[in-house]
Amino acid sequence: MNRPLKHALVFALLLALISASAPALASAPAPVTVPGRPEDQPQRLLPRYEYDLIESRPVDGRQGIAWEAGGYWVSGSASLSRYDADWNLVALNDSPFDDIGEGVNHIGDIDVCGGELYADVEYFADGAAQNIQIAVYDAETLSLKRLYPFEPSSGQTEVSGIAVDPDHGIIWLCSWGDGETGRYLYKYDMADGAYLGKAHLQCPPQWIQGVACFDGCLYLTADDGTADLGEPDHLYRVKADPDRTSLTVALERTFDDVTMQGEIEGVSFDRENGRLLISYNRGAQVVLGMPLGFYEGYEAEIHEIFLYAMRQR
Repeated sequence: MNRPLKHALVFALLLALISASAPALASAPAPVTVPGRPEDQPQRLLPRYEYDLIESRPVDGRQGIAWEAGGYWVSGSASLSRYDADWNLVALNDSPFDDIGEGVNHIGDIDVCGGELYADVEYFADGAAQNIQIAVYDAETLSLKRLYPFEPSSGQTEVSGIAVDPDHGIIWLCSWGDGETGRYLYKYDMADGAYLGKAHLQCPPQWIQGVACFDGCLYLTADDGTADLGEPDHLYRVKADPDRTSLTVALERTFDDVTMQGEIEGVSFDRENGRLLISYNRGAQVVLGMPLGFYEGYEAEIHEIFLYAMRQR
């Protein structure tokens, strides 16, 4: 065999071996799913409503708030409570994990829809979580009805809030965790709990605590103010569009009018009376999501629901 032909065969063999071991090329990116540039439509980035503080109500839970015609629901880290329209406590489940089994110890923000209470449960300790689940309770009796497991491939490693979107038949989950897990909203089917994908938050808030669906949007509370410095926490807004892979975040409200800066938690809306409901805790120093000691003048943490009247801008 002559030398040029021999070199050509060796080269061809090496090329075949490299091609066989090389990873497959990624497919071309899909078309843009978010039409237009948000910065070219500044009205979309402005608050939708003005909010006037009416009052605050003390409650027995530090995590979440939900409203449905006729009453209010509050979640503690390990409790569920129901209040009537005058904020009288009428039902309490102080052992909501008994029918779930071992491996969960924490409830985040909650939601109520169609006589059912939706709760996000997990095992949470020192800023780390595992065993995420969606628990659905009877809204009147607070007894467990069914469970939906979460999808590990979603990348979600912590759950802090849940919102029911009946218009689209979707359950939305948010995450308090730092890093990738807190940069998305996660979608599940209301009918059977099937995982439907996630939406990337553009300009994501830090330390998302609660989520609620209202007037075609998702509203997110974020514990992004440093309480030791007197910095307020915030409410953010994105469009509730299940077909988009990314959602642009707008700042909706700064909570500089609460009794004392502490830790914001859940969010809900009283649709009958046009009220924003915000769960806020004060008095305790919170590190990695865990209350550790108290500020001067406090011997216990105080849990309050702040009610705001809403006016469209």
